[in-house]
Amino acid sequence: MDRTTALELDWLWDDFHRVVNMTSQELGTWLRTSGAGENSEPLPERAGTETGRKVLAILGKRRTDLEPAAGDSAWRRRLMTLGHAPLKPA
Repeated sequence: MDRTTALELDWLWDDFHRVVNMTSQELGTWLRTSGAGENSEPLPERAGTETGRKVLAILGKRRTDLEPAAGDSAWRRRLMTLGHAPLKPA
């Protein structure tokens, strides 16, 4: 059972956008530019760091696209690998 409230999701969404202050277009351009070198240029979808690409993927979504289904075990496992147990009581 998902224990995340709508208020918590709103806070998380707002906090993410306070910290990540670039638009998806700005970040995408930066990742492609910073990844380009004299001898090689990565494919656009591989430009930048893995974390940068993940942030870019989040920026390209609407808030409602990020809400996982309650009990989604793949979602839970992904969070657990980052040290967050979504079903653990506060």
